[in-house]
Amino acid sequence: MRTMKTLCRNATVALFALPLASCITVKAPEKPIEINLNVAIRQEVLVRLQQDVQRIINQNPDAFPAPPTRP
Repeated sequence: MRTMKTLCRNATVALFALPLASCITVKAPEKPIEINLNVAIRQEVLVRLQQDVQRIINQNPDAFPAPPTRP
């Protein structure tokens, strides 16, 4: 009984899916997809560079004196 019910359900799904099969098409784009990540990479490099420079300045305070204060 259970097998018959499953068979009927599968047949019904296949019957309704059959007309949809002809209208669904998958086509590759003619031009390649281009993802531009230059901005994110540049920001990450600047942050890393700034952190490295700050670390070097903190480790060598004599080599990098503080800027003079304005009156």
